[in-house]
Amino acid sequence: MGTLWYNGSIYTMQTEYDQVEAIFTENGSIIEVGEASALRDTYRYTITNEVDLQGQMLIPGLVDSHLHLIGHGEKLMRLDLSMMKSRDEILQALLKKCAQTPAGEWIIAEGWNENEWPDSTLILRDELDQLSNEHPIVLKRACRHAVVVNSSALTGSGIKENIEQPFGGVIGRYKDARLSGMFKEAPALKLIMNHVPGITEEYVRRALSASIRDCHRLGLTGGHSEDLHYYNGFLPTYQAFVSVIEEAKLPFRVNLLVHNEVVDDMKEAGYGYRSKQGLIELDAMKLFADGSLGGNTALLSHPYRDRPDTQGVAIYTEKELHDLVQKARNYEMPIAVHAIGDLAFEMVLDAICAYPPKPGWRDRLIHAQIMRKDLLDRAKDLPVIFDIQPGFVPSDFPWVIDKIGKEHMEYNYAWKTFIEEGIHCAGGSDAPIEPVNPLLGIHAAVTRRKPFGPDQTIYNEKECLSLFEALSLYTTGSAYAIGQEGSRGKIAPGYVADFTVFEKDLYAVHPDEWLEIQAGMTVVNEQIVYAKK
Repeated sequence: MGTLWYNGSIYTMQTEYDQVEAIFTENGSIIEVGEASALRDTYRYTITNEVDLQGQMLIPGLVDSHLHLIGHGEKLMRLDLSMMKSRDEILQALLKKCAQTPAGEWIIAEGWNENEWPDSTLILRDELDQLSNEHPIVLKRACRHAVVVNSSALTGSGIKENIEQPFGGVIGRYKDARLSGMFKEAPALKLIMNHVPGITEEYVRRALSASIRDCHRLGLTGGHSEDLHYYNGFLPTYQAFVSVIEEAKLPFRVNLLVHNEVVDDMKEAGYGYRSKQGLIELDAMKLFADGSLGGNTALLSHPYRDRPDTQGVAIYTEKELHDLVQKARNYEMPIAVHAIGDLAFEMVLDAICAYPPKPGWRDRLIHAQIMRKDLLDRAKDLPVIFDIQPGFVPSDFPWVIDKIGKEHMEYNYAWKTFIEEGIHCAGGSDAPIEPVNPLLGIHAAVTRRKPFGPDQTIYNEKECLSLFEALSLYTTGSAYAIGQEGSRGKIAPGYVADFTVFEKDLYAVHPDEWLEIQAGMTVVNEQIVYAKK
């Protein structure tokens, strides 16, 4: 028994502006497209439901190619600092939170970004101690590559003043050598985060459910998520996805990247690349090659302009990185590598060339922000996808120019150049680092300027994408990244019946109006999972 979808602006994403009048779907798949009257006549005995789109815009379901679903849910549940524009505003919010929280409970706050403050002086341990010595306090930076904690959190984590800095991590200190409460990158972060209580199965399910419902509200039908290392290990986290998506019937088409530190657990549990359960599929092995720009830990081939004493942090030595890529190949997996700095990107390309993927596989290079022409020339001859985050442009500019140096900016955040060079790109948000709303990413890709406020500067206008190219990042691009371009990302017979419906046709209004448009309906596997009241 099937459904007829009609009376809207239905864009197929097969070519720019290509539209059809109606769609007939059955059993979660698109059966045929064409004129509504013809489809009614052909399938008159099997059409059991008709959906009148009432003039709204229908496109293939938008899929976020890089996010952290559980982390986004945590952000919805925790104190959110991401929209606070000064250190004083954050300190006042924390003081209020402490007053509302029973003594002894940990306070976790998400999303501070000193680059958005008039005074960019960091909030460190001593200031947090002035707020409370009764609550362990953890402030996560927007990039999630750095945290700041108070003395109570240090004590709760068993950290002493004489702790040694681990390779690939940074532990901050004041000028008098005392711990400043700053921890950067995974080897250092886990010294704190491994001791944060509250990661129960119920907590993870609640965060995941909140996250998926929010994605539905914004028109997302799926995502490629990396969560399996951070919430009690591989199997409990994987089972949380099964519990929420399959057993609790909260449909969301998800591909799960498998962090290299739990890939052995995956194999021991009997799973592998492309193991599938309903709408859930295991994907590439995830690695981190470097850190973040905001924390000066993204690995550059030259010193930072604002910190000439550093070029960033390599999470692994060259040999360790090669060994991990070889391990992925032995496990018959492609890789998905976080690489922001150009030197990190170069190291990853070297490892891929040393251990190329199996024919037909595609490795994923996540972020690809700081780039050089020679690296682009190498990458376009390899079976790789650039997993980009358009929202980083309005977030990172203009401060990134002062951080990197104007002379090094020609190929940075160069989305249009990547596409013109023939590199396949997928688009994501990196939520909770950036807002998960796909229209913010689409607006950023097309306009390359800040979405709200007085700053209307277009940052590197020649890299602006067309609307079709921007939508492709979240439709055909996300499908290509997981090798599903023959069944996802387009409106065509044989493709999945995942649809995003917007109240207005994006092609018919000014890009700034996209920021106010809402999803009218979200459809996953032919099921309407969200409809605006």
